[in-house]
Amino acid sequence: MKKQKNIYILKQSMQSIGGLEKYTIRLANAFVKKGAKVTLVCTNKTPPSLSPQITTKLLSLKQKTSFLKMEEFSEKAELLCKKDKPDIIFAMERTKFQTHIRAGNGVHKSFLEQRKPMESRLKNYFHRVNPLHKAILLQEKLAFESSDLRTLFTNSEMVKQEILSHYQVNPNKIQVVHNGVEWHEMQPEFSNWVEKRAALNKKYSLDPTAFTFLFIGSGFKRKGLKPLLQALALMKNQDFNLLVVGKDKNITNFQKLSKKLGLASKVHFVGEQKNVYPFYQMADSIVIPSYYDPFANVTVEALAMGLYVISSKYNGGKEVLTADTGTVVPSLVDIESFRDTLLKSLDYKKTWMSSQKIREQVKHLDYSNRLSPIIKTCLV
Repeated sequence: MKKQKNIYILKQSMQSIGGLEKYTIRLANAFVKKGAKVTLVCTNKTPPSLSPQITTKLLSLKQKTSFLKMEEFSEKAELLCKKDKPDIIFAMERTKFQTHIRAGNGVHKSFLEQRKPMESRLKNYFHRVNPLHKAILLQEKLAFESSDLRTLFTNSEMVKQEILSHYQVNPNKIQVVHNGVEWHEMQPEFSNWVEKRAALNKKYSLDPTAFTFLFIGSGFKRKGLKPLLQALALMKNQDFNLLVVGKDKNITNFQKLSKKLGLASKVHFVGEQKNVYPFYQMADSIVIPSYYDPFANVTVEALAMGLYVISSKYNGGKEVLTADTGTVVPSLVDIESFRDTLLKSLDYKKTWMSSQKIREQVKHLDYSNRLSPIIKTCLV
């Protein structure tokens, strides 16, 4: 009889349920379904969606600053694992001691490089000396180059290549598993987008004949909203709308920029939304002009809702696009090339037929299929 695997999953905080937390829950539940004994090691209460068969061990952190909390969690998790000796230590973020890790946050070294063009010289200097960044870089190196590491999962080929260029890691240890999407769960929201769209256009005072672009993300600067607005300003004579969903502490600056560029009547800032499905239903295309995204979840969510995707080359999610489902912006600096990409996308106005075709092309990315390679590798 095959021995039951004892798995410890390390995830510092489960307080806010974002993409990484949802993935942690799905992975933990999937391990249980395959007969593994699972313990989630974190610092706060876990959500009810976690299987009751999963044990939770809470670590109490004394440190207050983020980088010291990160180091303290790593050290306490290591002591716990050395004492309990689980078969697998699966880290969902950077820790120093694990057998498996999912680099869902990408490569911090690459992130710092990619943000250089959008920051001042002074700010780039402070990034280099910032103790948080220095601590993350050290922990990243220790995590990726650890001799205890058996498998390093990345959510894109882009991240894999970044790891190989910055760190001494055996390529055979790295396995690429693209992000999943709740494809089946989204079916009801997709099925009624045509009837919902008319009412939603009326609610937000949108011209139903205009092409509607969608931008979703918090932290507008890193997500590339500025070059998107600049590119749209070069096509003011076109009939379009842009819906901006998300929060930013400097949102008024972007609203002022939109007005300055003559886009006030075309750009609609709707703030952070708990439910983004109505905006997928209204939109024809989503634009993801990120300066760095290991794999933006909105890429596959938008595809599963039948939207044409326009992505920057710095979003690992671009790897799941085909000629029929999306395109890649050549440059976030060359605003004219960005504009040309947006102009070409106007030919992809969403119809019932086109949305069905796009949605079908990401059926294989349903979570049930995406978790299987990870489970199989760990439980072999």
